[in-house]
Amino acid sequence: MPDSTRTPWRSPREIPVGPDALAAGPPPVPASAGPFALRVARPAGEDLEKLHAWMNRPHVERFFERAWTRERWAEEIAGQSSGTFSRPVLVSEDGRDVAYIELYRAARDVVGECYRAEPHDVGLHIAIGEREDTGRGLGARVFTAVAEAVFAADADCRRLLIEPDAANTAARKAAERAGLRFEGEVDLPHKKAALFFADRPEGDHGER
Repeated sequence: MPDSTRTPWRSPREIPVGPDALAAGPPPVPASAGPFALRVARPAGEDLEKLHAWMNRPHVERFFERAWTRERWAEEIAGQSSGTFSRPVLVSEDGRDVAYIELYRAARDVVGECYRAEPHDVGLHIAIGEREDTGRGLGARVFTAVAEAVFAADADCRRLLIEPDAANTAARKAAERAGLRFEGEVDLPHKKAALFFADRPEGDHGER
């Protein structure tokens, strides 16, 4: 667990921003998203064991690149939950955990320098934990359901984006199946990324 005497946790992806971006606060974590249940991951117990196992599986590690120790994952989960930049979230369907997502404020992330970011934009990273759950449309369903739930939860969020590695064909196909809009490839410090956006439907004002 992070030591409270240390400097507050900060993601290496986070960039300096102005007060408007900071005022947006953390990304929303809806309790449900269509057929899925969402919960903030805990830095101990079954959640930690599950994330550590998933992240060390080859199909996840290839693009997530976080095959870390349990201790480092405990620090990562606790750190994200302690700040306002991102949230570590487990996604379940019919009572079974199927994916890990990170919701983050895109305007405060390195990707926010690659497009005209707004303070309430939300970015999403996804990892499908079990190999047998890949290739059956799960990613596309998560993108669609989470986008709708985030728009409902944050009335000021007008866009949700994903930025998979440009070489991650599975993620790109999932984004296309979910109807996300492709806006080209960009160079981030750690990868060449493909930018996909989901836009808030016209006339949808969410919750206030």
